[in-house]
Amino acid sequence: MHAFEVKDMTCGHCVGAITKAVKTLDPDARLQIDLAAHRVEIDSSTIPAAQWREVISQAGFTPVVVQAEPQAAPTGAASVRRGCCCG
Repeated sequence: MHAFEVKDMTCGHCVGAITKAVKTLDPDARLQIDLAAHRVEIDSSTIPAAQWREVISQAGFTPVVVQAEPQAAPTGAASVRRGCCCG
């Protein structure tokens, strides 16, 4: 299981774009997306995390690899506008 925090995933359109990108690379990948938590989990034993991160980045988002539990974002971090048109 590969988990990413994607802070610039803000709406259903973003979820659809990430889902499409993941399924294009591996149609059999199991995907769980929690929009409220900005978390994407991909279950695929054939694709490494670095490649998933690149796929999500190419879809226009900024994925950060996370461990089993999501980590809080640093306070005072500058916000960079990425993702879809709705955020």
